[in-house]
Amino acid sequence: MNTHVQAPCPELLCTALLPGQAQPAAEAGAVNRTAVPVRTFLAVTSIPVGSNPVGLAFLPNGDLYVANSGSNNVFTIDTATDTVIGAPIPTGTTPAWLTVAPNGNAYVPNNISNNVTVIDTATSTVLTTIPLSGGPAAATVIPSGNVYVSRFGANSVQEINTTTNTTVGAAIPTGSGPVGIAVAPNGKAYVANRNGNSVTVINTATATVITTILGFTQPNFVAIGPNGNAYVANIGSNNVSVIDTTTDTIITSIPVGTNPWGITVGPDGNAYTANRGSNNVSVIDTTTNTTIGAPIAVGSQPIALVVAPNNKVYVTNIAGASVSVIQFDPTISSITPNSGPITGGTVVTITGTNLTGASVDIGGNPATGVTVNSTGTQLTATTPPGAAGPADVTVTTPGGSTTLVGGFTYFVPVHATSLTATPALTKLFPPHVYFPFLTATLTDQVTGLPVPNQPILFKAGSNVLGIANTDAQGVARVNETLTLTLILLNGGYEVSFAGAVTPTAILSPSSDSAPVIEP
Repeated sequence: MNTHVQAPCPELLCTALLPGQAQPAAEAGAVNRTAVPVRTFLAVTSIPVGSNPVGLAFLPNGDLYVANSGSNNVFTIDTATDTVIGAPIPTGTTPAWLTVAPNGNAYVPNNISNNVTVIDTATSTVLTTIPLSGGPAAATVIPSGNVYVSRFGANSVQEINTTTNTTVGAAIPTGSGPVGIAVAPNGKAYVANRNGNSVTVINTATATVITTILGFTQPNFVAIGPNGNAYVANIGSNNVSVIDTTTDTIITSIPVGTNPWGITVGPDGNAYTANRGSNNVSVIDTTTNTTIGAPIAVGSQPIALVVAPNNKVYVTNIAGASVSVIQFDPTISSITPNSGPITGGTVVTITGTNLTGASVDIGGNPATGVTVNSTGTQLTATTPPGAAGPADVTVTTPGGSTTLVGGFTYFVPVHATSLTATPALTKLFPPHVYFPFLTATLTDQVTGLPVPNQPILFKAGSNVLGIANTDAQGVARVNETLTLTLILLNGGYEVSFAGAVTPTAILSPSSDSAPVIEP
């Protein structure tokens, strides 16, 4: 790992090449896999965007906005296809870390032009531009639905009313060079002061400073964990500080990659850091406050990242004009029902994680009708035909594959049958046969189809009249001419099917009887 510590930078984005900058990893499709340690995750794709992309924010419809600081616009990414859609949306000069308010409007701080662009995300059009001096850097939503914007050059945070799109009250003082802001469940906002090596804590209800926490090294961004703690990425010390938001004290620090600029927390509860100096992403288990696995290689100088509801991670690479997409291996926790007939056609529900984009094989054969929910935690599929017995269930996504050994069991289904005998048409006095055959029809009651090639036993009392196989129409025939006397003595005859096992079903026994009728 490159252990270089980045020197303080007076510019918000420091777009010049970092001293000691690690070479970027190859993008998806061109990865040098010989250099990848075992079980190292890779970015599964790379999306070309504008120049010097920085902030990302999800829209109400699930798509993603990317602020391109070098080309002064915002791109829209369709997260279903991971492609750029629509025309670029113009902004001010050097847009940075944006946010989307509850009213659906996006707020884009423009660092050099000293204003905030407001975008209607439903139409992707600019609604207005709000003047804001002091080098606006990053925006976040506070509990009231308004937005806080950090002012990197003015050492303060400004509140914006999202109904009127005007500033509210006086600027709230912070430390030197404020960038990232995150709001804890208790309503306190935590502002990372990169140049002041501190975090300012603000009461968002009163817009007043509660305290300033020291002990950081170029803190740049903040994210809130599921436990309510604040996780602060320190560019200068290559680690993440954890703040107890009840006591507002640092409780531990977690080593990550080189120069972590961005940090976010995903729906899985893990924290992710964009390590600009080592071109990778670190994953933190917020339950144990330890890193998970090896860092994940992405593009050149990753600077910010967000995690979708389906747990896909999107990372802006400021020097690569791209967004890397990380999708983790799928997991399977259950399949319901876990058995079905060998003919297939059973609709199953598979529960797990990271299932987005999945295909499903059962017993080596592809399932059909695969649909995945929006969070990637559940899918439905229809089983293909298979051989009787346990079958492996394999789920494959762009991020990898997983197999539940013997997860589904095929069985031969039991089908009830019906056997219908036709009356014997006979003149009683003197005995005379009108129709020379006794007939019986065998039908599969599940499919409603005739059952061919099955033996039917014809009897009159204890006397066997004959055995005949059903034809293609499911009909068996026995000549009654030679057995007429026995039929008359018993007042009719009986037929029976003993049951059978076919390649597709177990056929149940059935029987019937028929009288003698004189036409």
